[in-house]
Amino acid sequence: MTGAVGKWSRSGLRLPVGLWALTRVLLLLCVFKVVVIPGPDITFDIEEIYQGWYEVLRTGTYPLDDVTWQYPPAAAFAILSPAVLPFLGYSAAFFVLALLCDAFVFGLLLHTGRRAGRSPRGAWIWIAGVALFGPTTYARYDVMVTAVAVAALLAASRSPRVLGALAGFGAVLKVWPVLLLAGTPKGRATFRSWPVAVGAAAAVLLFCVLWMPGALAFLSFQRDRGTEVESLGAMVFHVARHFGWSGEARMNFGSIEFLGPYVSTVSTAAMVLTFVAFGWLLLWRFKARRFTSSTVADAAFVAVLLFTTTSRVLSPQYMLWLVGLAAVCLAYRSSRMQRPVHLVVWATAVTQFEFPVWFSHVTRSDPLGIAVLFTRNGLLIAATVIACRILWQQTVTEPRIAARAVVPAQATHSDRAKALSGSR
Repeated sequence: MTGAVGKWSRSGLRLPVGLWALTRVLLLLCVFKVVVIPGPDITFDIEEIYQGWYEVLRTGTYPLDDVTWQYPPAAAFAILSPAVLPFLGYSAAFFVLALLCDAFVFGLLLHTGRRAGRSPRGAWIWIAGVALFGPTTYARYDVMVTAVAVAALLAASRSPRVLGALAGFGAVLKVWPVLLLAGTPKGRATFRSWPVAVGAAAAVLLFCVLWMPGALAFLSFQRDRGTEVESLGAMVFHVARHFGWSGEARMNFGSIEFLGPYVSTVSTAAMVLTFVAFGWLLLWRFKARRFTSSTVADAAFVAVLLFTTTSRVLSPQYMLWLVGLAAVCLAYRSSRMQRPVHLVVWATAVTQFEFPVWFSHVTRSDPLGIAVLFTRNGLLIAATVIACRILWQQTVTEPRIAARAVVPAQATHSDRAKALSGSR
């Protein structure tokens, strides 16, 4: 093990670092529009929406009249973050900060891969996943949230309190990091991480509420969202359009959504699926018996997969969350999530064609758009089912079988001891 770590720490670093640097230069060329990617302008959100929010936030209030503001209040920190680089324009500063968050995650995974019981596979998944996802990585603040989540999971084994603090902060940054706590071992680790997460989230939320008016406005804006054209539920309407469905796809609440007959029914069905997923997670946690070194990461990966796949939104940047969690899973040698992780990486590659390259085909529901969307969502469904099965087997089924096998073995050993001692 020592020799392998030494080799990885010397010459073994050159290839991953070199590939990371090369792929990230290409992403920067794209967001700075030296290289133009076909499809919608991926930097529009930064140059128009984010910068518009930035100007409003600087006046001392949240964007109360903008329905596209659908994020928890701590998102303001990310939107205002380019102010730390005043010598750059807003967009350029944001791209640089996104690059630094990317580098931070890569560095954490490299460092973790050198420890006993860990693996460099996590760093490779991050290199590949972000590169395949494309320049959208740097054109959304999700890479910042993912950096918080990865740091939280990698700290879990050493400090449950750090996991809790980062998960709580992340929840007020973009909600989903609260799912990082789904797989904490029962007992001391849970009692140390969950209360800290609640305290951290409450403290950040209170700060935001006192900081500026409108901190909770996002709740009503998020509630009114419909079925986005990229979601699992939207697949029904993509097909239905070819059979006379009278609805349409148009901009609504800041994204392209389906509007028309039965859309509310499908949106409700998606929410029901999300509640079912939550119920499965509760059942799993109640029945789980064995927690390995990778269970916290594996459970977080499964939880986010469940809530992403059943979401009525499923924006492209959701894939970045999954790539980050997938990378942490494979940073542990004990993780069995290789197959769903690889499926997620493939789904991430397809997502770049779904948005931005062929997004016009998706919104028109033509054969190419349907094919790419069904491929991406099909890969996500397969990854979700397989990951749930693996987590259940490793933590519920196998420990139960092992417990049943131990009892007869112990009884047989006791009987033999009594026979040899002449006690019968």
